[in-house]
Amino acid sequence: MRLVRQRDERAFARLYDRYADLVYAVALRVLGDPTLAQDVAQEVFLRLWRSPDSYDAGRGRFMNWLLSVTRNRAVDEVRARGRRWNREVAPAHLPDGPPDGHGDDPLLSAQIEAERAAVRRALRSLPEEQRATLELAYFGGLTQQEIAHLLQQPLGTVKTRTRLALKKLRAALAGEISVGG
Repeated sequence: MRLVRQRDERAFARLYDRYADLVYAVALRVLGDPTLAQDVAQEVFLRLWRSPDSYDAGRGRFMNWLLSVTRNRAVDEVRARGRRWNREVAPAHLPDGPPDGHGDDPLLSAQIEAERAAVRRALRSLPEEQRATLELAYFGGLTQQEIAHLLQQPLGTVKTRTRLALKKLRAALAGEISVGG
């Protein structure tokens, strides 16, 4: 990244070659559309080239930051697509609220936000290797085999990290979040 900040095109090409498939896979998992996923992947790398200072090494690993940027951009695209659908296509007879029937319930919204904050805190408390493995699995949508290949780690190591991370999350979140049934 230091070289990319200095506008080194070869360094950028190496980053692209190393992470392009992963960025595309994350975008595809969120969007479910190969064309949109390609567009999002291109936008992520364009952002990286235009604003390399947006990555701060002091706040975490590059790969985690890149996956977060990708997931956020893909989620933004899902939201935009939903707004377009509502504006252009949605039949007037469909309800405006979510299908769960809670609508704009402020109490439910507050509870959901509190649970999200608790999950974020619990994730931040994990060791870096365990957190990265979970983020690749749950936010990146990768299998443990894909994670092992990407991280160049034995599959058993990835499985152990995943199991330990989930165990720690479960303990950290005990009593903090409600589990629907």
